[in-house]
Amino acid sequence: MDLYGVVGAGGFGREVMPLAVEMLAVSQTRNFELVFVIEGLTADTTVNGHRMISKESFMAHRTGERYFNIAIADAMIRMRIAAELFGNGCKPFQISAPNSVVLANNEIGEGAILCPFVMIGSNVKTGCFFHANVYSYLAHDCLIGDYVTFAPKVACGGGVLVEDFAYLGAGAIVRQGSPERPIIIGKGAVVGMGAVVTKSVAPYTVVVGNPAEPLTKKKAV
Repeated sequence: MDLYGVVGAGGFGREVMPLAVEMLAVSQTRNFELVFVIEGLTADTTVNGHRMISKESFMAHRTGERYFNIAIADAMIRMRIAAELFGNGCKPFQISAPNSVVLANNEIGEGAILCPFVMIGSNVKTGCFFHANVYSYLAHDCLIGDYVTFAPKVACGGGVLVEDFAYLGAGAIVRQGSPERPIIIGKGAVVGMGAVVTKSVAPYTVVVGNPAEPLTKKKAV
């Protein structure tokens, strides 16, 4: 039996699990089980009708393939867990709501989570383990790095570059860029809830407000 693991059983993980159930019920023909995978778990239990197992138990499964996705907001934790599971031979799977829309000539990186009512335009490329929460919009000709998070209702115009580990808060808006002058959200930057980004954001900078302005600096990784 194949094992599909959603890493994390917090609020986002519990919201994502039904999407994985519906998606796999349509696409998967082999026997499988969907479980929550939890770091540091000492005893198996259940939540919302699914087994919760430790990361070690998941990695030790040998009677079928092991697939995983990571429903944890912290980008650095996502990266660490992904590296460990990849190193153990586990494979990522994408979770997409049935009413999410991905238009033409896009390249969606492995391990993405596309929540209900997400829309991605054309000629967009995303890195690995991209999170797009409910009602997020990503317009044409955008380039999204690895482990980027869009909180609910983010609206990102076309021609925007979002670098690795960036986090865009709920309701944030990013103005459209151009091939000559793209809007760049720097590596590890945080765009605050409801902020309106009209110009590029430096790496590891927190911006808030309308128009968005720097709040503080984060320590570089």
